[in-house]
Amino acid sequence: MDTSKKIEQILDAAEEIMSEKGLINSSIAEIAKRAAVTDSLIYNYFNGKEDLLFSIPGRRMKEVLKDLSEQLQGIPDPISRLSKMIWFHLNFNDTYRGYASLLLLECRSSRNFYQHKAYGLIRQYAGVMIGILEDGVRRQIFRSDIYMPLVRDIIFGVLDWEGLSCLASQEIKETVPDLEHILDLILPMITFQTKSENMELYKSNRILRAAESVFAEKGYIQATISEIARKANVSEGTIYEYFKNKDDLLFSIPEQRFKEHIDQLEEIFELKTPLRKLRRFIRYHFYLYMTEPNFLKVFLLHIQLSQRFYVSPVYKTFQQYTQIITDVLEEGKKAGSIRTNVNNRVFRNLFLGAFSHMALRWLILGEEAETDKMREVDGVVLLLSRAVASDPGDQK
Repeated sequence: MDTSKKIEQILDAAEEIMSEKGLINSSIAEIAKRAAVTDSLIYNYFNGKEDLLFSIPGRRMKEVLKDLSEQLQGIPDPISRLSKMIWFHLNFNDTYRGYASLLLLECRSSRNFYQHKAYGLIRQYAGVMIGILEDGVRRQIFRSDIYMPLVRDIIFGVLDWEGLSCLASQEIKETVPDLEHILDLILPMITFQTKSENMELYKSNRILRAAESVFAEKGYIQATISEIARKANVSEGTIYEYFKNKDDLLFSIPEQRFKEHIDQLEEIFELKTPLRKLRRFIRYHFYLYMTEPNFLKVFLLHIQLSQRFYVSPVYKTFQQYTQIITDVLEEGKKAGSIRTNVNNRVFRNLFLGAFSHMALRWLILGEEAETDKMREVDGVVLLLSRAVASDPGDQK
Protein backbone atom coordinates (compact mmCIF):
# COMPACT_ATOMS: atom_id res chain seq x y z
CA MET A 1 0.00 0.00 0.00
CA ASP A 2 1.45 3.40 -0.97
CA THR A 3 1.92 6.26 1.50
CA SER A 4 -1.12 8.31 0.45
CA LYS A 5 -3.45 5.34 0.90
CA LYS A 6 -2.01 4.62 4.33
CA ILE A 7 -2.54 8.24 5.38
CA GLU A 8 -6.13 8.11 4.11
CA GLN A 9 -6.70 4.88 6.01
CA ILE A 10 -5.36 6.43 9.23
CA LEU A 11 -7.47 9.58 8.78
CA ASP A 12 -10.60 7.49 8.13
CA ALA A 13 -10.04 5.56 11.33
CA ALA A 14 -9.25 8.71 13.31
CA GLU A 15 -12.39 10.47 12.05
CA GLU A 16 -14.58 7.51 13.04
CA ILE A 17 -13.12 7.13 16.52
CA MET A 18 -12.62 10.81 17.39
CA SER A 19 -16.10 11.82 16.19
CA GLU A 20 -17.49 9.15 18.51
CA LYS A 21 -15.22 9.60 21.54
CA GLY A 22 -13.59 13.01 21.17
CA LEU A 23 -9.89 13.85 21.33
CA ILE A 24 -9.35 13.16 25.03
CA ASN A 25 -10.94 9.73 25.09
CA SER A 26 -9.34 8.52 21.86
CA SER A 27 -5.93 6.85 21.70
CA ILE A 28 -3.34 6.40 19.00
CA ALA A 29 -3.35 2.66 19.75
CA GLU A 30 -7.09 2.41 19.11
CA ILE A 31 -6.82 4.40 15.89
CA ALA A 32 -3.88 2.25 14.72
CA LYS A 33 -5.86 -0.89 15.39
CA ARG A 34 -8.88 0.42 13.45
CA ALA A 35 -6.61 1.46 10.57
CA ALA A 36 -4.75 -1.86 10.64
CA VAL A 37 -1.37 -0.16 11.05
CA THR A 38 1.19 0.12 13.84
CA ASP A 39 1.32 2.98 16.34
CA SER A 40 4.77 3.92 15.10
CA LEU A 41 3.51 4.28 11.53
CA ILE A 42 0.99 6.92 12.64
CA TYR A 43 3.82 8.87 14.28
CA ASN A 44 5.71 8.72 10.99
CA TYR A 45 3.01 10.86 9.38
CA PHE A 46 1.58 12.88 12.28
CA ASN A 47 3.15 14.72 15.20
CA GLY A 48 0.67 13.31 17.68
CA LYS A 49 -3.02 12.96 18.42
CA GLU A 50 -3.77 16.67 18.09
CA ASP A 51 -2.04 16.95 14.72
CA LEU A 52 -4.03 13.92 13.59
CA LEU A 53 -7.28 15.55 14.76
CA PHE A 54 -6.56 18.82 12.94
CA SER A 55 -5.62 16.94 9.77
CA ILE A 56 -9.14 15.49 9.50
CA PRO A 57 -10.88 18.79 8.61
CA GLY A 58 -7.80 19.66 6.57
CA ARG A 59 -8.43 16.66 4.35
CA ARG A 60 -12.18 17.29 4.18
CA MET A 61 -11.63 20.93 3.34
CA LYS A 62 -9.65 19.96 0.25
CA GLU A 63 -12.69 17.99 -0.91
CA VAL A 64 -14.98 20.88 0.00
CA LEU A 65 -13.00 23.42 -2.01
CA LYS A 66 -12.98 21.17 -5.07
CA ASP A 67 -16.68 20.29 -4.84
CA LEU A 68 -17.72 23.87 -4.10
CA SER A 69 -15.84 25.14 -7.14
CA GLU A 70 -17.78 22.69 -9.30
CA GLN A 71 -21.08 23.63 -7.65
CA LEU A 72 -20.55 27.34 -8.32
CA GLN A 73 -19.55 26.94 -11.97
CA GLY A 74 -22.06 28.43 -14.38
CA ILE A 75 -23.80 30.55 -11.71
CA PRO A 76 -22.97 34.18 -12.55
CA ASP A 77 -25.49 35.89 -10.25
CA PRO A 78 -23.91 36.76 -6.85
CA ILE A 79 -27.14 36.16 -4.91
CA SER A 80 -27.52 32.71 -6.45
CA ARG A 81 -23.86 31.95 -5.79
CA LEU A 82 -24.19 33.05 -2.17
CA SER A 83 -27.32 30.94 -1.73
CA LYS A 84 -25.59 27.95 -3.31
CA MET A 85 -22.54 28.24 -1.04
CA ILE A 86 -24.69 28.48 2.10
CA TRP A 87 -26.74 25.48 0.95
CA PHE A 88 -23.56 23.56 0.16
CA HIS A 89 -22.15 24.27 3.62
CA LEU A 90 -25.34 23.17 5.40
CA ASN A 91 -25.75 20.09 3.24
CA PHE A 92 -22.13 19.01 3.67
CA ASN A 93 -22.37 19.27 7.44
CA ASP A 94 -25.69 17.41 7.49
CA THR A 95 -24.14 14.66 5.36
CA TYR A 96 -20.78 14.39 7.15
CA ARG A 97 -21.86 14.87 10.75
CA GLY A 98 -18.76 13.27 12.19
CA TYR A 99 -16.58 15.79 10.38
CA ALA A 100 -18.86 18.69 11.36
CA SER A 101 -18.82 17.61 15.00
CA LEU A 102 -15.03 17.31 15.08
CA LEU A 103 -14.54 20.70 13.47
CA LEU A 104 -16.98 22.55 15.71
CA LEU A 105 -16.62 20.76 19.04
CA GLU A 106 -13.01 19.59 18.98
CA CYS A 107 -10.84 21.59 16.55
CA ARG A 108 -12.40 25.04 16.94
CA SER A 109 -12.15 24.83 20.74
CA SER A 110 -8.34 24.54 20.57
CA ARG A 111 -6.13 27.61 20.19
CA ASN A 112 -3.52 25.42 18.47
CA PHE A 113 -5.92 24.72 15.63
CA TYR A 114 -5.69 28.33 14.46
CA GLN A 115 -1.94 27.85 13.93
CA HIS A 116 -2.27 24.54 12.09
CA LYS A 117 -1.95 24.29 8.31
CA ALA A 118 -5.51 22.94 8.13
CA TYR A 119 -6.83 26.30 9.28
CA GLY A 120 -5.20 27.85 6.23
CA LEU A 121 -7.57 25.81 4.07
CA ILE A 122 -10.53 27.04 6.09
CA ARG A 123 -9.38 30.61 5.48
CA GLN A 124 -9.20 29.76 1.79
CA TYR A 125 -12.79 28.52 1.98
CA ALA A 126 -13.82 31.76 3.70
CA GLY A 127 -12.09 33.60 0.87
CA VAL A 128 -14.56 32.07 -1.58
CA MET A 129 -17.36 33.69 0.40
CA ILE A 130 -15.57 37.06 0.38
CA GLY A 131 -15.11 36.73 -3.38
CA ILE A 132 -18.85 36.24 -3.89
CA LEU A 133 -19.70 39.20 -1.68
CA GLU A 134 -17.17 41.51 -3.36
CA ASP A 135 -18.38 40.43 -6.81
CA GLY A 136 -21.88 41.42 -5.71
CA VAL A 137 -20.57 44.86 -4.77
CA ARG A 138 -18.82 45.24 -8.13
CA ARG A 139 -22.03 44.33 -9.94
CA GLN A 140 -23.92 46.84 -7.72
CA ILE A 141 -26.18 44.06 -6.40
CA PHE A 142 -24.73 44.22 -2.88
CA ARG A 143 -24.25 47.47 -1.00
CA SER A 144 -20.81 49.06 -1.11
CA ASP A 145 -21.05 50.73 2.31
CA ILE A 146 -20.59 47.45 4.20
CA TYR A 147 -17.39 45.91 5.57
CA MET A 148 -17.69 42.54 3.85
CA PRO A 149 -15.38 40.60 6.24
CA LEU A 150 -17.98 41.45 8.88
CA VAL A 151 -20.72 39.95 6.69
CA ARG A 152 -18.53 36.87 6.22
CA ASP A 153 -18.28 36.51 10.00
CA ILE A 154 -22.04 36.84 10.36
CA ILE A 155 -22.73 34.20 7.72
CA PHE A 156 -20.22 31.66 8.97
CA GLY A 157 -21.31 32.44 12.50
CA VAL A 158 -24.94 31.52 11.83
CA LEU A 159 -23.80 28.39 9.98
CA ASP A 160 -21.75 27.37 13.04
CA TRP A 161 -24.65 27.91 15.41
CA GLU A 162 -26.97 26.02 13.08
CA GLY A 163 -24.51 23.16 13.40
CA LEU A 164 -24.49 23.47 17.18
CA SER A 165 -28.31 23.52 17.21
CA CYS A 166 -28.24 20.23 15.33
CA LEU A 167 -25.22 18.43 16.77
CA ALA A 168 -25.02 19.74 20.34
CA SER A 169 -28.34 21.07 21.66
CA GLN A 170 -30.30 18.92 19.15
CA GLU A 171 -32.98 21.58 18.71
CA ILE A 172 -33.22 20.58 15.06
CA LYS A 173 -32.59 17.33 13.19
CA GLU A 174 -30.89 18.90 10.16
CA THR A 175 -29.85 22.36 9.03
CA VAL A 176 -30.69 22.49 5.29
CA PRO A 177 -34.38 23.33 5.93
CA ASP A 178 -33.24 26.60 7.52
CA LEU A 179 -31.66 27.82 4.27
CA GLU A 180 -34.56 30.12 3.35
CA HIS A 181 -34.73 31.56 6.86
CA ILE A 182 -30.98 32.28 6.77
CA LEU A 183 -31.21 34.01 3.39
CA ASP A 184 -34.27 35.90 4.62
CA LEU A 185 -32.02 37.50 7.24
CA ILE A 186 -28.80 37.87 5.24
CA LEU A 187 -30.11 39.42 2.03
CA PRO A 188 -31.80 42.47 3.63
CA MET A 189 -28.43 43.30 5.22
CA ILE A 190 -26.53 43.51 1.96
CA THR A 191 -28.96 44.25 -0.88
CA PHE A 192 -30.72 47.45 -1.90
CA GLN A 193 -34.13 46.52 -0.50
CA THR A 194 -35.09 50.03 0.48
CA LYS A 195 -37.80 52.48 -0.40
CA SER A 196 -36.83 55.10 -2.98
CA GLU A 197 -36.44 57.88 -0.40
CA ASN A 198 -34.21 55.65 1.69
CA MET A 199 -32.15 54.83 -1.39
CA GLU A 200 -31.57 58.55 -1.86
CA LEU A 201 -30.53 58.85 1.78
CA TYR A 202 -28.15 55.92 1.30
CA LYS A 203 -26.51 57.61 -1.70
CA SER A 204 -26.04 60.93 0.09
CA ASN A 205 -24.60 59.13 3.12
CA ARG A 206 -22.18 57.27 0.87
CA ILE A 207 -21.00 60.57 -0.61
CA LEU A 208 -20.54 62.02 2.89
CA ARG A 209 -18.52 59.01 4.05
CA ALA A 210 -16.31 59.28 0.96
CA ALA A 211 -15.84 63.02 1.52
CA GLU A 212 -15.00 62.43 5.18
CA SER A 213 -12.31 59.95 4.15
CA VAL A 214 -10.81 62.17 1.44
CA PHE A 215 -10.85 65.31 3.63
CA ALA A 216 -9.17 63.39 6.45
CA GLU A 217 -6.45 62.10 4.15
CA LYS A 218 -5.80 65.07 1.86
CA GLY A 219 -7.15 68.06 3.77
CA TYR A 220 -9.93 70.37 2.61
CA ILE A 221 -7.87 72.41 0.14
CA GLN A 222 -6.21 69.45 -1.61
CA ALA A 223 -9.39 67.35 -1.79
CA THR A 224 -11.34 67.49 -5.05
CA ILE A 225 -14.95 66.73 -5.91
CA SER A 226 -13.79 64.31 -8.62
CA GLU A 227 -11.73 62.33 -6.10
CA ILE A 228 -14.69 62.18 -3.69
CA ALA A 229 -16.94 61.03 -6.55
CA ARG A 230 -14.54 58.20 -7.44
CA LYS A 231 -14.38 57.03 -3.84
CA ALA A 232 -18.19 57.14 -3.50
CA ASN A 233 -18.57 55.38 -6.87
CA VAL A 234 -20.83 58.12 -8.26
CA SER A 235 -20.46 60.78 -10.93
CA GLU A 236 -19.43 64.34 -10.09
CA GLY A 237 -22.85 65.47 -11.27
CA THR A 238 -24.51 63.21 -8.71
CA ILE A 239 -22.64 64.96 -5.90
CA TYR A 240 -24.02 68.32 -7.03
CA GLU A 241 -27.53 66.88 -6.90
CA TYR A 242 -27.13 66.59 -3.12
CA PHE A 243 -24.60 69.31 -2.19
CA LYS A 244 -24.11 72.84 -3.53
CA ASN A 245 -20.31 72.80 -3.48
CA LYS A 246 -17.29 71.47 -1.60
CA ASP A 247 -17.95 73.82 1.33
CA ASP A 248 -21.52 72.55 1.70
CA LEU A 249 -20.20 69.00 1.54
CA LEU A 250 -17.63 69.70 4.27
CA PHE A 251 -20.14 71.13 6.75
CA SER A 252 -22.73 68.47 6.00
CA ILE A 253 -20.38 65.91 7.55
CA PRO A 254 -20.59 67.16 11.16
CA GLU A 255 -24.28 67.94 10.68
CA GLN A 256 -25.00 64.31 9.92
CA ARG A 257 -22.66 63.03 12.64
CA PHE A 258 -24.28 65.24 15.29
CA LYS A 259 -27.73 64.03 14.25
CA GLU A 260 -26.53 60.45 14.60
CA HIS A 261 -25.14 61.21 18.06
CA ILE A 262 -28.42 62.82 19.13
CA ASP A 263 -30.33 59.74 17.94
CA GLN A 264 -27.99 57.51 19.92
CA LEU A 265 -28.40 59.64 23.04
CA GLU A 266 -32.18 59.43 22.69
CA GLU A 267 -31.86 55.68 22.50
CA ILE A 268 -29.74 55.64 25.67
CA PHE A 269 -32.27 57.65 27.69
CA GLU A 270 -35.48 56.15 26.33
CA LEU A 271 -36.09 52.94 24.40
CA LYS A 272 -39.22 53.61 22.40
CA THR A 273 -39.34 50.66 20.01
CA PRO A 274 -38.53 46.93 20.01
CA LEU A 275 -35.99 47.53 17.24
CA ARG A 276 -34.09 49.91 19.52
CA LYS A 277 -34.32 47.36 22.33
CA LEU A 278 -32.79 44.78 20.01
CA ARG A 279 -29.92 47.09 19.12
CA ARG A 280 -29.36 47.89 22.79
CA PHE A 281 -29.27 44.18 23.64
CA ILE A 282 -26.69 43.48 20.91
CA ARG A 283 -24.46 46.32 22.13
CA TYR A 284 -24.91 45.21 25.73
CA HIS A 285 -23.92 41.65 24.86
CA PHE A 286 -20.72 42.82 23.14
CA TYR A 287 -19.94 45.20 26.00
CA LEU A 288 -20.31 42.50 28.65
CA TYR A 289 -17.94 40.09 26.96
CA MET A 290 -15.44 42.66 25.71
CA THR A 291 -14.93 43.97 29.25
CA GLU A 292 -14.32 40.43 30.53
CA PRO A 293 -11.76 39.03 28.04
CA ASN A 294 -10.78 36.07 30.22
CA PHE A 295 -14.35 34.87 30.55
CA LEU A 296 -14.84 35.49 26.83
CA LYS A 297 -11.91 33.20 25.94
CA VAL A 298 -13.20 30.49 28.27
CA PHE A 299 -16.74 30.76 26.93
CA LEU A 300 -15.74 30.81 23.25
CA LEU A 301 -13.29 27.93 23.37
CA HIS A 302 -14.33 25.72 26.26
CA ILE A 303 -18.03 26.27 26.89
CA GLN A 304 -20.02 27.02 23.75
CA LEU A 305 -17.99 24.48 21.75
CA SER A 306 -18.37 21.74 24.36
CA GLN A 307 -21.17 19.22 23.93
CA ARG A 308 -21.36 18.91 27.73
CA PHE A 309 -22.54 22.51 27.94
CA TYR A 310 -25.76 21.70 26.07
CA VAL A 311 -26.78 18.98 28.53
CA SER A 312 -25.72 20.88 31.67
CA PRO A 313 -28.04 22.86 34.00
CA VAL A 314 -26.28 26.10 33.05
CA TYR A 315 -27.56 25.74 29.47
CA LYS A 316 -31.07 26.45 30.80
CA THR A 317 -29.78 29.73 32.21
CA PHE A 318 -28.19 30.51 28.86
CA GLN A 319 -31.53 29.78 27.17
CA GLN A 320 -33.25 32.21 29.54
CA TYR A 321 -30.73 34.85 28.51
CA THR A 322 -31.19 34.26 24.77
CA GLN A 323 -34.99 34.14 25.24
CA ILE A 324 -34.74 37.91 25.59
CA ILE A 325 -34.01 38.03 21.85
CA THR A 326 -37.16 36.07 21.06
CA ASP A 327 -39.25 38.25 23.35
CA VAL A 328 -38.01 41.44 21.70
CA LEU A 329 -38.57 40.03 18.21
CA GLU A 330 -42.12 39.02 19.09
CA GLU A 331 -42.80 42.46 20.55
CA GLY A 332 -41.48 44.03 17.35
CA LYS A 333 -43.64 41.79 15.17
CA LYS A 334 -46.74 42.89 17.08
CA ALA A 335 -45.68 46.55 16.85
CA GLY A 336 -44.97 46.25 13.12
CA SER A 337 -41.32 47.30 13.28
CA ILE A 338 -40.00 43.73 12.77
CA ARG A 339 -41.01 41.44 9.91
CA THR A 340 -43.49 38.75 10.96
CA ASN A 341 -41.76 36.06 8.86
CA VAL A 342 -38.45 36.30 10.76
CA ASN A 343 -37.48 32.93 12.24
CA ASN A 344 -36.61 33.75 15.86
CA ARG A 345 -34.36 30.72 16.39
CA VAL A 346 -32.37 31.33 13.20
CA PHE A 347 -31.94 35.01 14.08
CA ARG A 348 -30.68 34.00 17.52
CA ASN A 349 -28.13 31.76 15.78
CA LEU A 350 -27.25 34.62 13.43
CA PHE A 351 -26.58 36.95 16.36
CA LEU A 352 -24.67 34.43 18.50
CA GLY A 353 -22.67 33.23 15.49
CA ALA A 354 -21.73 36.74 14.42
CA PHE A 355 -20.55 37.51 17.93
CA SER A 356 -18.56 34.27 18.19
CA HIS A 357 -16.74 34.73 14.88
CA MET A 358 -15.94 38.37 15.52
CA ALA A 359 -14.73 37.71 19.06
CA LEU A 360 -12.61 34.74 17.98
CA ARG A 361 -11.00 36.88 15.30
CA TRP A 362 -10.25 39.61 17.83
CA LEU A 363 -9.01 37.43 20.68
CA ILE A 364 -7.45 34.42 19.01
CA LEU A 365 -6.16 35.89 15.76
CA GLY A 366 -5.63 39.40 17.15
CA GLU A 367 -6.61 41.09 13.91
CA GLU A 368 -8.40 44.20 15.18
CA ALA A 369 -7.41 47.29 17.19
CA GLU A 370 -9.78 48.62 19.87
CA THR A 371 -11.08 51.38 17.59
CA ASP A 372 -11.74 48.83 14.85
CA LYS A 373 -13.68 46.67 17.30
CA MET A 374 -16.02 49.52 18.18
CA ARG A 375 -16.52 50.26 14.49
CA GLU A 376 -17.32 46.61 13.84
CA VAL A 377 -19.80 46.51 16.72
CA ASP A 378 -21.57 49.52 15.19
CA GLY A 379 -21.55 47.70 11.87
CA VAL A 380 -23.00 44.46 13.20
CA VAL A 381 -25.71 46.34 15.12
CA LEU A 382 -26.75 48.03 11.86
CA LEU A 383 -26.65 44.82 9.83
CA LEU A 384 -28.56 42.68 12.34
CA SER A 385 -31.27 45.29 12.82
CA ARG A 386 -31.51 45.70 9.04
CA ALA A 387 -31.97 41.91 8.77
CA VAL A 388 -35.25 41.99 10.70
CA ALA A 389 -36.65 45.51 10.24
CA SER A 390 -39.98 45.72 8.45
CA ASP A 391 -38.72 48.96 6.90
CA PRO A 392 -35.05 48.44 5.84
CA GLY A 393 -34.52 52.20 5.99
CA ASP A 394 -35.64 52.44 9.63
CA GLN A 395 -32.25 52.59 11.36
CA LYS A 396 -33.14 55.15 14.01
